Amino acid sequence: MTDSKFSEETLALANKIIARYPEGKQKSALIPLLHLAQAEFEGWLSPETMQYVASLLHIHEVEVYEVASFYSMFNLKPVGKCLIEVCRTSSCWLRGANEIIEHIEKKLGIKEGETTADGMFTLKSVECLGSCGTAPMMMIGAQYHENLTHDKVDGILDHHKGDNKRKTYLDNVVIDKY
Repeated sequence: MTDSKFSEETLALANKIIARYPEGKQKSALIPLLHLAQAEFEGWLSPETMQYVASLLHIHEVEVYEVASFYSMFNLKPVGKCLIEVCRTSSCWLRGANEIIEHIEKKLGIKEGETTADGMFTLKSVECLGSCGTAPMMMIGAQYHENLTHDKVDGILDHHKGDNKRKTYLDNVVIDKY
């Protein structure tokens, strides 16, 4: 089958999430389980990890892949510990998102979609992150950074440089209370 298995604690949480849904509707737990898997398995969803999630939900692997490949919040290849997601849609674009992306590329020595040689930073442009009134903006883990300027971006990146903890969408989220 696969070597990807949740820790006992994460598996208990996954089973609690699955149990929220009526018999035959467990597929509804797919997105929360993908978030758990991505947080537990180095920030990305390998084919083995998606196979494991499919087995937990008793669904076809392709159903997991369809969801994981559709949403930009899921990564299908390895990413750095600090995934920088810059919004590129209308409001952010009009307020300078492209210049922010170019600035980050120059500062980190990578192009959009790449990871720094030390494995710390990955730069990704994404569709709307829902902060149009405070554009341009980016997200690192669960943290929004809004009204970006080059100086503000420099400070954010410098702050994260020495942090070895992987940032995830689940940072500061108490998922088992919902």
